[in-house]
Amino acid sequence: MLQLVRIFDELPDGFDDLVAEASGEGVRNMARLAEEWQSGARFQEDGEALFAAFLVGELAGIGGLSVEPVSPEPARRLRRFYIRPAMRRRGVATALASALIHEGFDSVELLTVNAAASPAAGPFWEAQGFVANETGPWTHVMRRARPDQFIVDFPTTTARLTAPL
Repeated sequence: MLQLVRIFDELPDGFDDLVAEASGEGVRNMARLAEEWQSGARFQEDGEALFAAFLVGELAGIGGLSVEPVSPEPARRLRRFYIRPAMRRRGVATALASALIHEGFDSVELLTVNAAASPAAGPFWEAQGFVANETGPWTHVMRRARPDQFIVDFPTTTARLTAPL
């Protein structure tokens, strides 16, 4: 069973192991999260959040959402995102990303992410709906679709019954 928990006061049990696994893969974002947390950065400003994902009670990953300070319009950045190698390919990353995306779109129209941490990051974020964009200190952006942007095109088909009803 997958459970997403919003983190407020303390990093979750198992976080040190997550830092070690990330560092072993050459990913520094969990060590940075630990350093930032110690210095008081807690993802608690308006529009910010930090979520931990637990799979069958074990910490599977973590991801954050913060204010994007350099965007010319209000935006949020998905950051400090990491899933333990043993927990990948189980829907954890997609569920965690989806929660962060929904949280972000509650307050802004634009989300950013920097997918430079690993070769798999760019394709992952693109599968979530982000598009490559390097106009700022990010690699990908996602803009909330407005209702007038949706065009539904239903193809016309003809069905032929081959047996009587």
